[in-house]
Amino acid sequence: MDRTFHPCVPRGRVLVPGSKSQTIRAYLIATFSQGISTVTGALESNDTLACRQICETLGAEFSSHGERLTIDSTHLHPQEGMVLDAQNSGTTLYLATGLVASLGVRMTITGDEQLKKRPVGPLLDAYESLGATITRQNGAYPPFSIKGPLTGGSCSISCPTSQYLSSLLLSCPLAQGESMIDVPLLYEKPYVGLTLGWLEHQGIKLSIRTDWQHAVIPGGQRFIPLVGASIPGDWSSASFFLCMAAIAGGPITVDGLDPNDIQGDKRILDILSQMGCAIQWNQHAVTVSRKGPLAGGVFDLNDMPDALPVLAVTACYASEDVTFSNVAQARIKETDRIAVMREELEKLGASITERPDGMTIHHGHPLHGGICDGHGDHRVIMALAVCSIGVPEAVTIRGTDAAGVTFPTFFTLMDSLKEA
Repeated sequence: MDRTFHPCVPRGRVLVPGSKSQTIRAYLIATFSQGISTVTGALESNDTLACRQICETLGAEFSSHGERLTIDSTHLHPQEGMVLDAQNSGTTLYLATGLVASLGVRMTITGDEQLKKRPVGPLLDAYESLGATITRQNGAYPPFSIKGPLTGGSCSISCPTSQYLSSLLLSCPLAQGESMIDVPLLYEKPYVGLTLGWLEHQGIKLSIRTDWQHAVIPGGQRFIPLVGASIPGDWSSASFFLCMAAIAGGPITVDGLDPNDIQGDKRILDILSQMGCAIQWNQHAVTVSRKGPLAGGVFDLNDMPDALPVLAVTACYASEDVTFSNVAQARIKETDRIAVMREELEKLGASITERPDGMTIHHGHPLHGGICDGHGDHRVIMALAVCSIGVPEAVTIRGTDAAGVTFPTFFTLMDSLKEA
């Protein structure tokens, strides 16, 4: 579906849905606890549905009771040769891989055409070192087959995506013996923190260095069912509304956020503050507004690559140049988001210098209307929609349906903030 957007002055208040990253971790832990778990605040989106369907294929039963979701995994029935479809969910692909191996039967993991371009080779190499048997059907990319058990051992893995390490941290406690993991390179550290938080609540024993580049994980452990687990609001989703306020001046208030959350995208508030926005907290609601011009600067996005598309859009409205750096992993998401955002924003008049690990958005190039392509990437689509609010003419975005991957209600919430 194509959508056309017109300039507007968004103001008001929205409630963001639960975190995709946290929802998927909860689903997987609940399933592999092989008991009865309850979860509230879970995100309903294409990505989380993909994870849920994999869990159901393995034998978990999901039932809703108002806002509470019950997951009964007491009777898992993994079968030799099962095919598990992660669809477009990279998080599900990576995090489920080692857990599936712990079940001890050969299963194939695949996904849609975008997911089949997501590199998984280093993670498969690590699992082979830990005892799994891997059959590669597409080299370093899905689909592939994996069979456990994980026996333990040692591996070394560079992690341009934190999901490699999160996968190993989730699955190695279920291995037969001790696992030692060396991580010479690690990006997106806050997302590893999310995983470690879940493991701590599970009572999982492990030893990990403060830089998270070496971990020792005893085997023979198990997950316990989740009781009343609550999924916090998603900072990645919130970032789009916070940037709307930065572009248009606001105020916009976003409800449902934890000020102490360790999600990496929470740092967007620091960036917007440095660019001249006012930030005000009131319990679990944050308000962003701006009176003066948006300032420029140089910002390291290594911990928050998902924010690159919407921050690139915001930078187009700054009164000075803005550089985003140390975010090369943005090139291996659903699309090459560095190249795609440069390409689409230049269609609207922006001047951007693309670099291997980021981009510089040059000031003094007012945007104009036009037609953009969403490239089937939910974050690109939502970022371009945010961009449209300050463009003096209409902006049409092709293929907006993919926003439902993580945020099915995005356009409804965006419309609720518009003022003519």
